[in-house]
Amino acid sequence: MRRPDPEKDASDFVLLADYVPSIIQEIRYHSTYNFIGDRIDGYEDPVALCTRECARALKGVAGELFVQGYRLKIFDAYRPTTAVKHFVLWGIEDADQRMKPYFYPDIDKTDTFKLGYIASRSSHSRGSTVDLTLLDMATGREVDMGSPFDLFGEVSHPDYTDITKEQYNARMLLRNAMIRGGFEPYECEWWHFTMADEPYPDTYFSFPVAVESVRA
Repeated sequence: MRRPDPEKDASDFVLLADYVPSIIQEIRYHSTYNFIGDRIDGYEDPVALCTRECARALKGVAGELFVQGYRLKIFDAYRPTTAVKHFVLWGIEDADQRMKPYFYPDIDKTDTFKLGYIASRSSHSRGSTVDLTLLDMATGREVDMGSPFDLFGEVSHPDYTDITKEQYNARMLLRNAMIRGGFEPYECEWWHFTMADEPYPDTYFSFPVAVESVRA
């Protein structure tokens, strides 16, 4: 039997919710509420996919945070290369800036790449990177991190200190739990983490974000 191209092989990918049933999913790139303003290519279902190893690691993180009164809320996990191409074309060729007030109010659209907020090759496409936050079970609301997900600006840097003590401590709570769980943070985005020992460090996958990708 002929093996599929490595980039199209989803055999080691899973639905994250199967491993972390308590996780809240708000897959932004399946919606129109994102920095582009349209559903992103390759997002066919509003689900989080990731490698099996990543899901197992997140299960441990979720368990640690759950006993402290928090649930994980995920915005993005595996991101196909078709989605990354959509980002790149938008950044280079598309003059549309209708979402600027919400996601990049203080920087020029043309600077989103050089400042590190959008990548022409994304670690998300390797299957072991996640964008997430915390939900406070006592209030049923997202924890205030000082800036929303995908706000491109210095305020979203994890070590930014011109926010309240409570907001900074919330970032550190998430960051430290993720580090203990085997993930590495990203210097430009408090919500972005990649497995330190990711199973596919050199493979950028292209299959769509869809239930059938991992259930076929």
